Amino acid sequence: MADPTRAAQILTNLLVNALRYTPAPGRVEVAVSREEDMVAFRVSDTGIGLTPDHISHLFERFYRVDRSRSRAFGGSGIGLTIAQSLAQAMGGEIRVESAGPGQGSSFTLTLPQTNE
Repeated sequence: MADPTRAAQILTNLLVNALRYTPAPGRVEVAVSREEDMVAFRVSDTGIGLTPDHISHLFERFYRVDRSRSRAFGGSGIGLTIAQSLAQAMGGEIRVESAGPGQGSSFTLTLPQTNE
């Protein structure tokens, strides 16, 4: 039921972030599953991980986990804000989990599935 272009934009954002924050020889994985009446796309990494404080601010405009990165190399801090807004506009959401610094992160995009 989602707009395929916007869904691809969200997943691209999640993958780029996972790759950016996962130093070699880390791993980034993508999985797709069903969650009740939703389709869940999970992007998991073995990267730098997140503190609870970072998680609580991730979807705020201009928030960046690594403030030492310049805009030229670390983004503007609006990607996740836009991604969450797009997900919500399609009836879904983005959730994030991390066991803490150095433990990687998982971002899950959920979108409504059709009843076909």
